[in-house]
Amino acid sequence: MVKGKMGHCKTLFVCVVMTSVLLELCYGSGAKQTYIVHMAKSEMPAGFEDHSHWYDASLKSVSESAEMIYVYRNAVHGFSARLTAEEAESLGNQPGILSVLPEMKYELHTTRTPSFLGLDKNAEFFPESDVATDVIVGVLDTGVWPESKSFDDNGLGPVPSSWKGVCQTGKNFKASDCNRKLIGARYFCSGYEATLGPIDESKESKSPRDDDGHGTHTASTAAGSVVAGANLLGYAPGSARGMATRARLAVYKVCWMGGCFSTDILAAMDKAIEDNVNVLSLSLGGGTSDYYRDSIATGAFAAMEKGILVSCSAGNAGPNQYSVSNLAPWITTVGAGTLDRDFPAFVSLGNGKNFSGVSLFKGEALPNKMLPFVYAGNASNATNGNLCLMGTLDPEKVKGKLVLCERGINARVQKGSEVKAAGGAGMVLTNTATNGEELVADAHLLPATAVGKKTGDELKTYLFSDSNPTATILFEGTKVGIEPSPVVAAFSSRGPNSITPEILKPDIIAPGVNIIAGWTGAVGPTGLSDDPRRVAFNIISGTSMSCPHVSGLAALLKGAHPDWSPAAIRSALMTTAYTAYKSGGGALVDVATGKPSNPFDHGSGHVDPVSALTPGLVYDMNVVDYLNFLCALGYTPSQINTLARRNFTCDSTKKFSVTDLNYPSFAVSFASQMGGAGGGGGSSSSVKYTRTLTNVGEAGTYKVSVNVPNSSVKILVEPQTLSFSQANEKKSYTVTFSAPAMAADTNVFGRIEWSDGKHTVGSPVAISWS
Repeated sequence: MVKGKMGHCKTLFVCVVMTSVLLELCYGSGAKQTYIVHMAKSEMPAGFEDHSHWYDASLKSVSESAEMIYVYRNAVHGFSARLTAEEAESLGNQPGILSVLPEMKYELHTTRTPSFLGLDKNAEFFPESDVATDVIVGVLDTGVWPESKSFDDNGLGPVPSSWKGVCQTGKNFKASDCNRKLIGARYFCSGYEATLGPIDESKESKSPRDDDGHGTHTASTAAGSVVAGANLLGYAPGSARGMATRARLAVYKVCWMGGCFSTDILAAMDKAIEDNVNVLSLSLGGGTSDYYRDSIATGAFAAMEKGILVSCSAGNAGPNQYSVSNLAPWITTVGAGTLDRDFPAFVSLGNGKNFSGVSLFKGEALPNKMLPFVYAGNASNATNGNLCLMGTLDPEKVKGKLVLCERGINARVQKGSEVKAAGGAGMVLTNTATNGEELVADAHLLPATAVGKKTGDELKTYLFSDSNPTATILFEGTKVGIEPSPVVAAFSSRGPNSITPEILKPDIIAPGVNIIAGWTGAVGPTGLSDDPRRVAFNIISGTSMSCPHVSGLAALLKGAHPDWSPAAIRSALMTTAYTAYKSGGGALVDVATGKPSNPFDHGSGHVDPVSALTPGLVYDMNVVDYLNFLCALGYTPSQINTLARRNFTCDSTKKFSVTDLNYPSFAVSFASQMGGAGGGGGSSSSVKYTRTLTNVGEAGTYKVSVNVPNSSVKILVEPQTLSFSQANEKKSYTVTFSAPAMAADTNVFGRIEWSDGKHTVGSPVAISWS
C-alpha cells in the first residue's frame, strides 16, 4: 500500500525519472523495458489501412517478438511496447518516428471545505440547471469504492448524452456499480504488468475498484454527492460534499501498489478524451522533464485542444524551491493550504507545561495519570532509533511509556504502529526542520499527537534534563474558526518553474490539509495492514487533496459558463484568488517559515470560487497560443509534433517570445536578460510582456494599479486604461519590467490589478535574479 510505505502527505508525490544512464545500470543493454513511441501520424506510408497497422509494422521491423501494449489515438499518436535499448534506438531512426521515450513511474502525491470556500452561503450563484449536471469530471487515480454514499445518484437525471464511456467490469466490480453519478469506470494496468508482472489479485482488485482509498477520496472531493452525518471516528462531523455536487464522475484507475506508469496514464487520458469528459483531475505527477518528454503534459495538451481543463497537484516536495511539478502552462497546477479547522491534542508534561499538537486518534484513552516519557533514540539500539522505524524500538525500554518519535523516512502512522508493537502506551511525534511548525493530523492506532519542531525541541530538552520525565496527551476533538487560515502548507511544492522560469507555478492553492472525503472499505484510515478499522470517510492531507478541489470548482464554472475555454476557467480562478486574509490580517502566511508567503509558494493566491464566477475579464488562450509558446522555447518540428500531434513549422519571419503567452500571472527572470535591451553592460535590464484581456462581463472601463515594494524595480503598464463596450471584446496591453543588476537568488514580488470598481482582475508578479 502506497500510504503504508510512505505516508499520506510528504511523500505521496514522488517520481522516478529514469535516465538512459540509470536504465543501463538497472536493466543492462540486453534487457527489455517499456517505451512510449510517438509517431508522425501524417507520415503513414500508402498501403496501410489503419495507423495501428503501420505502428505494428514499425515495431516488427526491429523486434519480431515485441507486441504493442497500448495504441494511442487521442492523447498522443503512437504506441507503447517492451524493447531493448538497441531496439529502441533502431526504431527511433525510422521514418515517421518522432521519439522513443522510456517509461516513467509516477506515484500519488470535506465537511468544512464548502463553507470555508463560501459555497454553502452562495449556492444560489451557481446554477442548478441541466447544463451543470451535464459536466463530467474524469479522475485518474487508484479507482473508486462505488458503495460510498458520496456516489449516490439520487436526484440526478439521465446520464448526459455526450458521454461515450463505459463501466468496465473486473474483479469485485460489476456494471451495476456505476449509476447516474458514477457514470463510468475503467482500469489500466497493461503498462504496469509489462514492467512488474501480473497484478497480485489477492492484494488488489484488477478492476476499477479502489483498494487503496486515495482515488475514492479525490473523486468524492471533486464531485461527491451531499452526505449528511459524515465524520471520521467522530471527528469533523457534518454534511460532506464535493465541490460540484451535481456533476458526473468518470473514474480511471491508473495507480497500483507499485505505482502509476506513464503508459497506463496516457492510455487513460486517451480514453477520457474519447469518452468526452469536461475536466480531468490528476492527483499525481513526476519530475521536471521537458514538456514533450512528460506523458502528463503531452496528454494534457490533447485534452486542452478538446476543451478539457486538466487540473494537477503541484507536489508534496515543499518547502524546497524549484520543487513544483506539472509545469506545463496548459495544466492548472494546484498547491495546498489549510482550512480553519483543527483537531487539537495537547501534550501535558510533568513540569506543568502544556504544548499543542493535533491528532485524529479515537480509541481507548490513556490512563488518567502522568506516564513515563522516553525519547525513542534512547530506547533503541539502532543508529536511527529516533525515527521509530519498524523493529527498532526496545520493548523493555518503551513498555507502558509515552515515546517521542521524530519524523522522517517511514510514514507517520507507521511510527505509531511500531510504538504500539513494542508495548508503548502512546506516541508524541515531532517535526524536524524539514516540516517546521506544520501540523498534519492522523488517525493513529494508539494515543498519539503530532507537534511542531519548536515544541519538539522543548520536549527533548525536558526529556534530557529531567531525571524522571512524565507526560500525557489530552484530546480535544474538533475545533473550527482557527486563525490564521488558510496558511500555505509546508509540504506544498514551490516555484520557481525549473523548465520555463517565465511561467509562474503553482497557479493557485486550495484546501489540502486534513481534508475529509469518501474512503475505501478495503483498508483502515491509516492504510496499514495492521489497522482493522473500516470507515466511510477519512481525513488525509497533500496536494492530492487540493487538486480535486480545483477540478470540482472548474466543473462548477464550466456548468455556469459552458462556452468558456479551459484557459478562461483557469484565468477566472487565478485572477480572483486572494493573497491577504479577508479579515484584514495581512498577507497569507507560509507555515514553513511563519512569514508571509509569496507567489512562488501560493501562485496567484487561494482560490475564491464565488468571485471566480464573475471575474469581469479573463486571459483566454487557444492551441495556436500554445504552439507559438513552443516555438518560443525553440522546440524542433518533431518535438512540437510529439505534443501537438501534427506537422507545425514555426514561422521563421516571426519573433516568438515566452513572455507573449497570455498567462494570468507574471514571472520575470533576469538571468538571461542581463546586458540585454537597456542592459547597460549588465548594470540594468528590462523585458516586455504582452497580454490580452477578454471581457466576460458587462461594459466597463478598467484602470490598472501596480504594487511593487522595491523602488529599484520599475513596472510600466501601457495603456493604463482599457475600455470594453461589449461581451467577448478583447484589449491588449504591455508590461515593461526594468531593474538594476542584483545579487543572485534575490526575489521581488508585486501585483498588477485591473479594476472597474466592481471587479478586480489580479495578477501576481515574481521577479528573480540568478
